[in-house]
Amino acid sequence: MKRKVGYTWRLREVMAQHQIFTATELVPLLRERGIDLSASQVHRLVSGTPERLSLQVMAALCDILFCTPADLVATTAENAGVRKTATGDLPTPPSNVAKLRPRAARILPDA
Repeated sequence: MKRKVGYTWRLREVMAQHQIFTATELVPLLRERGIDLSASQVHRLVSGTPERLSLQVMAALCDILFCTPADLVATTAENAGVRKTATGDLPTPPSNVAKLRPRAARILPDA
C-alpha cells in the first residue's frame, strides 16, 4: 500500500509561544549563532513552508526557541488511495479472429 507523507511547518506558532512575533526579531538571534540570513530570507522562513532547510539553521532555531525539531515540524502520513483496475481479467478475443487476418494476395500475369 502506498503512503502519502506530508508536514506542517510550525515556526510561527513556536515563535509566538516565546513572545517573538516578527521575522526581524529573529535575524539578530540567528546571527549570534553564526547563521547569516537576510531579513527577506528569514521572512520567507517564518511566513512560508520551506522544502529544504539546513540542519545548522534548524539547530539554531531550536536553540533560540528552546525546542526540538519535532516541535517545528509536524509530520503526517496516511494511506494513499490505490487506483483499482477493472477486474484484472484480460478481454476475451473475438471468436472470429481468423476473419480479421489479412489474406495473401494473388498476383496474376497480364493477359
